[in-house]
Amino acid sequence: MTKDKSLNFITHNFLLSVFTVAAICLSIFQVWYGITAGLSAPVFRPIHVSWVLVLVFLVKPMFNKDTHPKLYLPGRFVDLFFCAITIYSSIKITSFNYDDISFLIDGLSKNDLIAGAILMVLLLEATRRTVGFIMVAISAIFLAYALYGDALPASFASKGFSLEEVIRFHIYSTNGVFGAPLAIAAGVVFMFILFGAFLNVSGAGKFFIDASFAAAGKYKGGPAKASVLASAALGSISGSAIANTVTTGAFTIPMMKKLGYKPEQAAGIEAAASTGGQIMPPVMGAGAFVMAQFTGIPYSNILLVSIAPAILYFACTLLYVHLMATKLGLSGMDTTEKITVVLKRGWHFLIPLLLLTSLLLLNYSPVLVGIAGCAAIVCAALIRKETRFGLKVFFEALKEGANMTLSISCACATAGIVVGVVGQTGIGLQFTQFLLALSGGYLWSVLALIMVAAIILGMGLPVTAAYIVLSIMAVPALTDLGLSILTAHMIVFWLSQTSNVTPPIALAAFAGAGVANASPMKSAVQAFKLAQGFFLIPLMMAFSNLVLVEGEGMVEFIFAIISTIAIIIAFAGSIEGIIINKLKVPERVILAICGVSVVFTTESLRAVGVVLIISTVMFNYIKGKKINVAKA
Repeated sequence: MTKDKSLNFITHNFLLSVFTVAAICLSIFQVWYGITAGLSAPVFRPIHVSWVLVLVFLVKPMFNKDTHPKLYLPGRFVDLFFCAITIYSSIKITSFNYDDISFLIDGLSKNDLIAGAILMVLLLEATRRTVGFIMVAISAIFLAYALYGDALPASFASKGFSLEEVIRFHIYSTNGVFGAPLAIAAGVVFMFILFGAFLNVSGAGKFFIDASFAAAGKYKGGPAKASVLASAALGSISGSAIANTVTTGAFTIPMMKKLGYKPEQAAGIEAAASTGGQIMPPVMGAGAFVMAQFTGIPYSNILLVSIAPAILYFACTLLYVHLMATKLGLSGMDTTEKITVVLKRGWHFLIPLLLLTSLLLLNYSPVLVGIAGCAAIVCAALIRKETRFGLKVFFEALKEGANMTLSISCACATAGIVVGVVGQTGIGLQFTQFLLALSGGYLWSVLALIMVAAIILGMGLPVTAAYIVLSIMAVPALTDLGLSILTAHMIVFWLSQTSNVTPPIALAAFAGAGVANASPMKSAVQAFKLAQGFFLIPLMMAFSNLVLVEGEGMVEFIFAIISTIAIIIAFAGSIEGIIINKLKVPERVILAICGVSVVFTTESLRAVGVVLIISTVMFNYIKGKKINVAKA
């Protein structure tokens, strides 16, 4: 080993050790704050952001030691300098005297202005390292608009703010960087990611995968159906569709390939199922907590109205999996464990999830619920000797919890810049008017534009950041067209997930393709087909009572569920060419036409479309039965 490589290796290991200690301390600090709330928001949020930035600079070097060995060491000195000035800025910001309101009249002092500017620039650099350049570019465009909006044509112009006004608004208040998105990321999201980390180290993940195989493995296309069930169970908690695809896919994709699924089909199934975990209660990723903050609606209400759409999504995915297995002539697994055996071995892992769900429904503080969930996992693991873990594993969970939050905290803090500029300049109203004008005021065309925007944003942004940006711009247009605030946010939240499974850049599908050794683009096409519910179900949210808002009837809600099931069957049969038996071209065309008509028609015509779809399915069943009798 050369002297340079040896020095790089020592430096890397030393800074990795520093990162481990700092990450564990961050998790402990977050738990302490969650229990005591011992700091005010203007103090806690800058501390959280600064701590996250230091961790990012420690664990994600400016230059990779393998690809740029000569630049690695100088780059690490720059990273340490970034850590030092981050801490300096944090001290200045947290010690800022908000009681002396003279800064609102006279402006910030030179030192405060420099500290604020440093933190904002370093946040963008940390976001570039953890999230990517696109998020930074979007924030930079919005900042440029705040600074130079007065130079634009009148229809797009804003007042144009000075650099001091922008820094004061975004750093020395709770409106920009330290606004609502970061408040959620630094509070409840951190706790639930930590919960997921403890769940992983305890062995609960393997239990849920084993239970899924025991429940569905023996049926037609068993491993694929087990993949869907396992992803539904774990995806809600993992906080990342990509992480869920890789984690559960390591078990399920080889089994699917062994059974007879093509590699791209296996990758697509896992990607679609894992992405669905982000809309599955009780946790629903990070976005649902942001939704609760934005709408002012209790999280328990959001959880309850999300149950039916989430079940419908996984029913849609399972239907496609079943039809694909039928077309390929696949059977189930030869041998599977009995579900009773699996439950006997890991029943204690259900306790934390039941506790978590119960406390959320009872409207306890989500932060405290997350902490209680972590404690419940530790206690549950102690019940059986096989699942007990020591301090080393405990600290590993604390470290991983902090590590997994870095990208989310950076993304939410940077998204806060976008939210802040919208509030500071009033561009949100202009965008709403532009969207309504471009769509002609039709709900279906507004939804189409939002779908396109969601896919484009999602190519470069994490799901939570895409939802935040899209919601502040698009939700007002939907509410202006008569949708409730909850329905509008649910639609945007669902559409924000689509980038994970939509070509040309489908990150979850690409991750699945890597595990399956399949073509990334072919895997993305399969995932897009299997995740059709992400497009159909939001449409039904908009044109029916699928989101049960207070004051609306249960009969209409049930009819909306039946209509959605009919649409899912219609499009699945039309695309795959089979339901119970093979469909002829006229039958496929009828199903497609009926599926479209059920979405975009009145209640009475919708009922006719549902009846036609059911009749076509029944005709297909009877025809197939006659053919089988004739063959016999």
